Amino acid sequence: MAIESAAGPPAAAPAPARRLLLLLLIVPALAVGAASALVLLGVSLLAEQLQDVLWKTLPDALSIGPYSSLWMIVMLTAIGLVTGLAIRTVPGRAGPDPATMGLVDPPLPPAVLPGLLLVTVLSLAGGVSLGPENPITAANIALACWAGRRFAPSAPAELWLALAAAGTIGALFGTPVAAALVLSESLASTPGPGALWDRLFGPLAAGAAGALTMTLTAHPSFDLSLPDYTGTHWGDLLSAVVIAVAGALLGLAAVYAFPYAHRAFRALRYPVLAMTAGGLLLGLLGALGGHLTLFKGLEEVKVLAADPDGWSAGEFGGMAVVKTAALLVAAACGFRGGRIFPAVFCGVALGLCAHALVDGVPVALAVTCGVLGILLAITRQGWLSLFTAAVLAADMSLLPLLCVATLPAWLLVTGRPLMQLRADGTPLH
Repeated sequence: MAIESAAGPPAAAPAPARRLLLLLLIVPALAVGAASALVLLGVSLLAEQLQDVLWKTLPDALSIGPYSSLWMIVMLTAIGLVTGLAIRTVPGRAGPDPATMGLVDPPLPPAVLPGLLLVTVLSLAGGVSLGPENPITAANIALACWAGRRFAPSAPAELWLALAAAGTIGALFGTPVAAALVLSESLASTPGPGALWDRLFGPLAAGAAGALTMTLTAHPSFDLSLPDYTGTHWGDLLSAVVIAVAGALLGLAAVYAFPYAHRAFRALRYPVLAMTAGGLLLGLLGALGGHLTLFKGLEEVKVLAADPDGWSAGEFGGMAVVKTAALLVAAACGFRGGRIFPAVFCGVALGLCAHALVDGVPVALAVTCGVLGILLAITRQGWLSLFTAAVLAADMSLLPLLCVATLPAWLLVTGRPLMQLRADGTPLH
């Protein structure tokens, strides 16, 4: 993810000029942030309506249990087939191979966007284990860059890319802090002129607009209402490290398997065939792991967290492994979607497995450390992983333990391949 220093004013400008340039950024930043949230909201609402039809109306009309093994296999296979046909038909084939794309990439041609958003809705509604973050961010970046070229051609393209990325991330997480953390990590790796806060000014405004728009319209919440963490003990330090490392190992298993899975689907030669086969595998995995392992996982994870003692350690562990396998298959066979939200489900299930194995491990600690470890491996975004883990429990007393647990988990994942491929199918590092 590369975001250049054009997100802020030049350092060489005098202080009054810099302040004026920052002031002029506010209006386009707010507009891009709000529009980014509205695109996300529109796609999410369409997907929810279609999901109701596919998983309630249709099975009820056919007198079939909506989450029976048969329906899950049939529905996900059909979604693979329909999505593959859509990708083959729409202009631009709904964008590049998603296995080669990250969360923030250069803008796509605008003609690709209708097809990309269509197949994203199909995936979200059909139960595919991917979230909306990657395609929505790509769509918003493309729209912002198109509008920027049209209405402000003198402004650098990197500015619109940064604003759209920040607005989308702010909307996804309901706070501009997530956008600031992700972009500060990127800006730190691409040195440029200007103070960091000058360079973050526009994106932070866009992230705030995206977050406020989403909060006022949809009221998203990541708080899982976990049991209160009663206080730090020496044993919690060891538990935090072990669970975070276990999460990182589970994530790395998917990362290392990713190029092989992608190669296997590519060997089928035809995208329609590959995605139909992927849908069939996802249906079989859903039948194995249960319906909670379907979809992006954000609502399903709340069901798990509401009843930490409702499943055995083996059942929690099985769901974590099945969801990880479903994420791997969905990302490798060609479905458009992001990996953050399904990875959160995997981490929560893994943490609850640890709590079920050793009931002395606090639920909040186990869940947040499991999420932290797997997100570090899947996303390789340290700040984003730490932030996401922390907001799930909304308990600041866990932060020191999470920071400590980050260190061995990061040592384990850094320098390893990314869950992203080059055009020739080889993994990025």
